[in-house]
Amino acid sequence: MNDPGSRAGWTSPLRVRRGAGWEAQAPTWQEAKPSVISAALKRAAARPSGNWFVVGSSRGIVRGRPYGRTVSGVEVVLWRADTGEVRAGPGACPHLGAPLREGRVVCGTLVCRWHGLALEGGPFAGWEPLPVHDDGVLVWVRLDQAGGEEPLERPVLPVRPSPGDAVDSVFTAVGRCEPEDVVANRLDPWHGSWFHPYSFVDLRVVDTPRGGLDDGFTVEVSFRVAGRLVVPVRAVFTAPEPRTVVMHITEGEGASSVVETHATPLTPRGHARPRTAVTEAVVAASDRRGFALARATAPVLRPLMRRAAGRLWRDDLAYAERRWSLRSTGRFPG
Repeated sequence: MNDPGSRAGWTSPLRVRRGAGWEAQAPTWQEAKPSVISAALKRAAARPSGNWFVVGSSRGIVRGRPYGRTVSGVEVVLWRADTGEVRAGPGACPHLGAPLREGRVVCGTLVCRWHGLALEGGPFAGWEPLPVHDDGVLVWVRLDQAGGEEPLERPVLPVRPSPGDAVDSVFTAVGRCEPEDVVANRLDPWHGSWFHPYSFVDLRVVDTPRGGLDDGFTVEVSFRVAGRLVVPVRAVFTAPEPRTVVMHITEGEGASSVVETHATPLTPRGHARPRTAVTEAVVAASDRRGFALARATAPVLRPLMRRAAGRLWRDDLAYAERRWSLRSTGRFPG
């Protein structure tokens, strides 16, 4: 097989689409059976998370500045020690409850702005550190009381391309819904070409999950680049744990690349006005020689990748919020 990056064997990943327009594509509503989506959602909800929640991007937690997030109603603060390791704990100062996210990090120590109480990351006056995991793309914290499951030592992580061979980008948005509504959106691949024609065309679901080890939706889809120029791929959507859906590109340009969607509840379970943070991590890889240039220009590419994710999630959060609104008022047909 020719090396796609060599001059002799090089082929363009782009194809010229000659299919029908949006209104002429085949309807997918008969294939998108509510029972199939619901069953996949229930199987995802039954998988262990180990009480781990995504709190943000690894790149977003920088030295010298604390980072705050509320997870399931629990205030959390994170910061980097002098070694570069991430530390985490409750977001309220144990002295008088000041917001530690507004403190300062001095020589790797978190210092409260109200009275100067310093926390190095160990237990102090009832303040207990939280388990934290930095996977190089995302940062997770373990909240056993909020999760209510048997704890796991590490979060359930999907297989990703090697960091040295990939470009990653992380986008975050917040919607008025629950995590299951975000996951349900991703476990409905049939809406892609209809709801996002600016990004996807000719989407076809070629296999649906039936449980077991290969519990995923397999799709053939073309990513729209510009006008009629598209990049066709085959991808598989799986839910390795209750709040995560992963799209693995298995064939075509960028094979081995992943798009991870993580749904983190900001409000406690059962809240009357729930809010959920969607954190989408794109880890892109390619075996083309030219991809080395993409890695070298990653700081320029990341804002473009986040902008593309933001356009999709503007629509998909409306989908998730609508689903929650219907569920909460007993009008959801699924």
